[in-house]
Amino acid sequence: MGEGRIRLQTVVSGGQTGVDIAALRAARDAGLAIGGWCPPDRCNEAGPIPEDFALRATPAERSPAATHVPRSMRTEWNVRDADATLLLLPASADTTDPGTWWTAQCAETYGRPLLQLDPVAPDSASALLDWLAAGAFRTLNVAGPRESTAPGIESRVYDCLLSAFRRAVTDA
Repeated sequence: MGEGRIRLQTVVSGGQTGVDIAALRAARDAGLAIGGWCPPDRCNEAGPIPEDFALRATPAERSPAATHVPRSMRTEWNVRDADATLLLLPASADTTDPGTWWTAQCAETYGRPLLQLDPVAPDSASALLDWLAAGAFRTLNVAGPRESTAPGIESRVYDCLLSAFRRAVTDA
């Protein structure tokens, strides 16, 4: 692992199925604080976001800077309010997805570090821990595809992040 000390305290995400929910569950189960911004209706593609995910609803669905991207305000505000963003994309994922593109654009606009990893790659948890230690980030935004566009992503991301987050909490 990197030479720095991991300082991660909070994981934020937008509450969509797939990567978002997996990240919030893994962080909570590892003992980290969770939060973030979700759409105004507090719903994801499966229905209402469970109340035990303490997400705040944005006042609008779309950011004025990305009216063509669904739910772009929550994406922008989660990037804005975090120290860094982790984008989890399987090697087979569509990287032209508007939400993925908007996440990367927001990281650039707000000057936030962005790490893109394949959650099923064998070294992804170690790479994440090295990056967290080097950056000394306290709040991490986690983004990636929804379950319907990447079937099985939620369980794969949960396993990867739970392992990494437990080690992060131990090393903090």
